[in-house]
Amino acid sequence: MRHSGFPLARRLWTKNRPIEFDDFLTSKEMRHESWRRRFAMEDNFGGAKPGRGHRALASLYRVGKVPGLVTQNIDNLHQVSGIAAADIVELHGNTTYATCLSCAQRYELAWVREKFESNGRRAPDCACGGYIKTATVSFGQAMPADAMQRAEGLACDCDLFLAIGSSLVVWPAAGFPLMAKRNGASLVIINREPTEFDDIADLVVHHDIGDVLAPFIAH
Repeated sequence: MRHSGFPLARRLWTKNRPIEFDDFLTSKEMRHESWRRRFAMEDNFGGAKPGRGHRALASLYRVGKVPGLVTQNIDNLHQVSGIAAADIVELHGNTTYATCLSCAQRYELAWVREKFESNGRRAPDCACGGYIKTATVSFGQAMPADAMQRAEGLACDCDLFLAIGSSLVVWPAAGFPLMAKRNGASLVIINREPTEFDDIADLVVHHDIGDVLAPFIAH
């Protein structure tokens, strides 16, 4: 992603108050607005590619050093980099497709966009009558139970936990490094800025993620 895109992202976030999950459920206008924002973001950032950090983790994964990955990212770039979707736990979901909130039917974004634009920029509903939403966790929406259980299992069973590029302030995700440490794992934190868990980590690296992980990229 080009650096020049970040100011626009901040402007969009500042201008548009996040749509709460309850608002999405109770307001047709909020559902229309949610999809309008999603497609506006796609137009600006849809060409994002995996960075050095993604590629390094994928290289380690291919040689069996990363059996599982827990992420708060929703952009699908870990999958694009080469890590199997089955070995990725997406705590906050995935924004590259949509699901029906009632029957869980999957919808591709291209289909949703075609229906949205051909219907006067109005959100389409599922054939079952349910609401179609990006497969992400919205503000006020419950965390996915299956993902939380899988993440907890990985944290408790690992011998090394790498916390990469996270400020470790967003809970419950921030609790997994602590859980791993309490279950005997070594904890390594790689982040530009200090975190609240630096004092208990076995190794802390305050540096650019791409620079730190670049030597692990298999060419």
